[in-house]
Amino acid sequence: MIIDCHGHYTTAPVALETWRNRQVAALEDPTQQPKVADLNISDDELRESIANNQLKKMQERGSDLTIFSPRASFMAHHIGSFETSATWAAICNELCYRVSQLFPDNFVGAAMLPQSPGVDPKTCIPELERCVKEFGFVGINLNPDPSGGHWTSPPLSDRHWYPIYEKMVEYDVPAMVHVSTSCNACFHTTGAHYLNADTTAFMQFLTSDLFKDFPDLKFVIPHGGGAVPYHWGRFRGLAQELKKPLLKEQVLNNVFFDTCVYHQSGIDLLTKVIPVDNILFASEMIGAVRGIDPETDFYYDDTRRYIEATVNLSSEDRHKVYEGNARLVYPRLDAALKRKGL
Repeated sequence: MIIDCHGHYTTAPVALETWRNRQVAALEDPTQQPKVADLNISDDELRESIANNQLKKMQERGSDLTIFSPRASFMAHHIGSFETSATWAAICNELCYRVSQLFPDNFVGAAMLPQSPGVDPKTCIPELERCVKEFGFVGINLNPDPSGGHWTSPPLSDRHWYPIYEKMVEYDVPAMVHVSTSCNACFHTTGAHYLNADTTAFMQFLTSDLFKDFPDLKFVIPHGGGAVPYHWGRFRGLAQELKKPLLKEQVLNNVFFDTCVYHQSGIDLLTKVIPVDNILFASEMIGAVRGIDPETDFYYDDTRRYIEATVNLSSEDRHKVYEGNARLVYPRLDAALKRKGL
């Protein structure tokens, strides 16, 4: 089985974006405020949006199950108030849940949290609980920068985040550290802000004692870990100079990397530098990079091809990357698959 740990609902019916535009417009003109009931998306529309897109490519590329969350750039936690985010997150999460019900063998949900700049993370807990207990979601996406590129929140090691971490441990769900849209002109959303955030999150973990307080906490850093594998010697050296334990002892028991690295040399480096037990297969399919690579004539996000081609992984290692590690990092996924006999 091949489990893709990083999928977003980037192909949702256009009615979702139309509703969101009305919600944003209402921040200036309250008469534009839409009701949740105004959003009408049929099951047939959901089926079409998935069957002709994500599911089609999964079948073509040979992946079996995608951990599926709302579109990351649409989270836009910096827009409006907590109430704005709470309504928007609930709508987006419910759509992902409906997809998981329509295609139960192919998709399982991960939750968007209703974060808002300057608001206590405790406010996210009801939606987190709803998604885990009612929807059967197996993970969450945690935005370390709800301000949208201005980094006004404390680092992930700060006690500010502990209410969410306590619930993550209680429900045994990991968090993918994933920012949203950048509203800072210095940082392109997918080309800079995403990768900067991946690198920043890793450094925050490295310099903290977070995992002494939460030894069972698990994070997935997407996009191959940003700059981390490329500068692995720098991070090992910084840990040493800061009198921290070896990275394998300090961070890698709790932090994992996905394979959303869209070229062969990048995957070769990732799988050579990062221990195989810390790598989870992912594609972010139909996401930030959708085109065909003119050097290979294959889609950039066809990441299975890179895993198959790298010489750094044995057959046993590939099983870990494709399936085994995901079952360990997402324990609720493992239980769901066992119930299905998978």
